[in-house]
Amino acid sequence: MTIKYWRAALRALSESDPVMAGIIRSHPGSVLVSRGDPFGTLARSIVGQQISVRAADSVWSRLAAAMPEVTPAAVLALDSEALRACGLSARKTEYLSDLARHFADGTIEVEQWATMDDAALIAALTAVRGIGVWTAEMFLIFNQMRPDVFPLDDLGLQKAVALHYCAGERPTRRQLIAFGERWRPWRSVATWYLWRSLDPVPVAY
Repeated sequence: MTIKYWRAALRALSESDPVMAGIIRSHPGSVLVSRGDPFGTLARSIVGQQISVRAADSVWSRLAAAMPEVTPAAVLALDSEALRACGLSARKTEYLSDLARHFADGTIEVEQWATMDDAALIAALTAVRGIGVWTAEMFLIFNQMRPDVFPLDDLGLQKAVALHYCAGERPTRRQLIAFGERWRPWRSVATWYLWRSLDPVPVAY
């Protein structure tokens, strides 16, 4: 799927920031891709917290095999013992069930997201146990493809800004905010390319 704003963002970022222009030229063809349905994306983020990618994939495979389809209703149909048997910790079992309840009872209203600004959507998502601000920001970038999300607490973003703009010194939060201001309203795109500068393999969140 082509993102309508992508070319305009690349043009604006390249024209306003020579360093960013060089990063973009070094990674032709990269583009942000939405990752799955909203519930599945958030459920997978909970499963993957604080464990390796390989371990997360293993748990997710067992979870997916335990139900016809990974949906809120299917998760709620499993008791805690069945979820634990898939490899989930007691805490993640609670988090996943809470997420499913938020979707099932309409507390999370997906159909309203298009009318919500980034801050409002992050607030709605972080009301779910186990979803913090960083996870919500990643969701806005990778699932909702919002163009102007700037995850200040992301270590990869901090490292890339240090590398390209601060002679290797980790920027302070105030400095990072200031860098972000030069990239508005395309901070998601700038962050994407800064990540690419550290790892050419696109992130699959």
